[in-house]
Amino acid sequence: MGQAPETRVITAHVPAALAEQVDQIAHRLERSRGWIVKQALSAYLAQEEERDRLTREALADVDAGRVIDHSAMRAWADSLSTDRPLPRPSYDK
Repeated sequence: MGQAPETRVITAHVPAALAEQVDQIAHRLERSRGWIVKQALSAYLAQEEERDRLTREALADVDAGRVIDHSAMRAWADSLSTDRPLPRPSYDK
């Protein structure tokens, strides 16, 4: 068998209600509190990494001029609640 990954203890004060939710989920899933916290932390970090990637991608689009005029976007959004929605705007290539 391979060697277990190195671990570290992280201590955090959380509201009692949040700790109770962790305990309830741990009980329901028959997992440890630590397992639940690791899953939640992993999911949060993955979400933040994706948010950062998308932000960098969007900023690269802006730098390259791949943007949609605000008035065109607003007109499209306003048209969505009508009987004749406008086609979705795209940036000028």
